[in-house]
Formats: sequence, C-alpha cells, structure tokens
Amino acid sequence: MSATTTAPAPKSGGFSLGRLLLEGRAFFALIAIIAVFSALSPNYFTVSNFLIMSSQVAIYGILSVGMLLVILNGGIDLSVGSILALCGVCAGAMMQGVELPWAGVILYPPVWAVVVLTVAIGALVGALNGVLVAFFKVPPFVATLGVMYVARGVALLMTNGLTYNNLRGSEALGNTGFNWLGFNRLWGIPISVIVLAVVAVLAGLMLSRSAFGRWLYASGGNERAAELSGVPTRLVKITVYTVSGALAAVAGLVLASQLTSAGPTAGTTYELTAIAAVVIGGAALTGGRGGVRGTMLGAFVIGFLSAGLVIIGVSSYWQTVFTGAVIVLAVLMNSIQYGRGGRKT
Repeated sequence: MSATTTAPAPKSGGFSLGRLLLEGRAFFALIAIIAVFSALSPNYFTVSNFLIMSSQVAIYGILSVGMLLVILNGGIDLSVGSILALCGVCAGAMMQGVELPWAGVILYPPVWAVVVLTVAIGALVGALNGVLVAFFKVPPFVATLGVMYVARGVALLMTNGLTYNNLRGSEALGNTGFNWLGFNRLWGIPISVIVLAVVAVLAGLMLSRSAFGRWLYASGGNERAAELSGVPTRLVKITVYTVSGALAAVAGLVLASQLTSAGPTAGTTYELTAIAAVVIGGAALTGGRGGVRGTMLGAFVIGFLSAGLVIIGVSSYWQTVFTGAVIVLAVLMNSIQYGRGGRKT
C-alpha cells in the first residue's frame, strides 16, 4: 500500500500596492519629478528642454552602465570620474597636435583615431583596476581610489592645470568633427543620447542573453560558489573594470565634445553620481542584483531632478542636499526590498 502526499501550493502573492511602488520606485520617482517641476515652471515640460536634459544625462548614464557592471560583480569603481578627465585631456592633447621632437613634426590625427585611442586608454586604465582587484586581491575601494588619484594627477601633469580649448579642429589639418558628438542631432535627437541608448541596449543584451551576463550575476551573488562551478571569476572582474574604464572614456569624449574643451578637473564627483544612479535603479551594492533599465531610470531621476532645481532657481547647495537625500532614501528602499529575501536580476 502506497501513499502519496501532495505539497501545498504556494500562496499567491496577489496584488500589492506597496510592493509595486517599492519595485518601481525609480520609475514613479521620475514621473513625480516631471510632474512637480512641470507644475512649478512652464519651461520644464517642453520637448526642447527634455532633449537638453537628456543630453546632459547621457554622460551620467554612460558612466552608470559601466558602474552597474562593476557593482553587479560586488565591486566599486571610484576612478571613473578621473578616467573621464584623463581621457578627455588625452583627446584634447591629440586634437591640439602630438609633437614628435625626434622627427621634427607635429601629428594631427583624424577624429576617428582620437576616439579609438582615447577609448583604448580608458580601457587600459580600467584593466589596471581589474588586475589589482582580481590578481593582487586589493579591495576594490582601495584599488580604484588609488587609480582615481593617479589618473587625476596625470591629467593635471599633462596640462599643468590648464584646459585645452577650441577642440573643433581645422579643415586644413583634416581633424574637424570632434564637436559632432556634443552638438549634432540625428532625427532631432542629440547624438549623445543615441550613444547612451546604444550602450544601454548592448549592456542589457549582454546581461540577459550572453554567458558572460550569467557569469557576472553568479560571481556577484556568490563568487566562491561561481568559481567552483567553473565560472572564470578573475576574467569577469578584469572585464567589467575594463568596460567601465572604456565607458568612462566615451563619457569623457562626449563631455569634451559638448564643451569643445577638455580640462583636468572635469568629472569631479561624477563617480558618486554614477553610483547613486545604480543604487536608485535598484541594484544592490553587495552585488548580483540589478539591471540596466533601473540604472537608466536612476540616471534620469538624478539628471531631471538637478535640472528642475536649476530651472526653478534653487541654490546649488540645496541641489546637493536633495541629491544626497534621494541616495539615502534609495539605499533604504533597497534594504527593505532585498531584506525580504527576494533575488532580483
């Protein structure tokens, strides 16, 4: 005689307004920001203003995507702001001409070569972070903090503290077009916003459709277990820091193109803004939880909030206070959400 037992069916969670607001907090926060500032200023809710704000958000968004990858791995990258400045300065130096004293010539590389070399420099600095963390076991906070100071110092040394101006190039030298990223539009949309969209889509596809994405979530959630399962955790670490550095270089190019100038103090505190965007978007600083969609919403929350405060004439000091309050609230919401034990990817 045999007996069979049936496991009780799991309870259906049903609809919960609190859970909906918690999980969609970045989206609802963005809607609330737009509604409030639209009511406070007639100049806020216009197509032209949204395009301008989105162009400004693009820099933070590109940085945030790279930061998301690092945080998903359980790390942190404090050097992205300095890498942005260093790469912008390198691009500015190349646009001004590279002197070769031994040959008695000055080279003016075309813009495409400037872009490729600048991104390569950013990736190289990012790879240095990855090697320090993966092979030398330096804590990510310490490793990237040190590289942050080194990169900023090199940028200051290269320029002697000055700024490279007028990076539009010259037709006679064949290096025009650097301001294309910052000023041109395609179908009425700023090129910088299109670059952000491409970066976000590629990152989203990588995380959701590739083996590397699965490795990243696994190593961020439990690195030891992932390593025992055959995940190349060291390769994953080096890759995410390399990509973060490369995206910082892209953000540096966009910023320098928008300003048609490049200075060694550019990008100061941008790393904190990128971290804030990732946290507001719902990613866990402990790793293994988060996504590109939430990070993009987080970047737009910060950008649209800052722009709205400027439009209604709020002091920049209060802007800092409001941004900090939003970050603290986002971390609190993350603690409430992930403290319940649910894993979000």
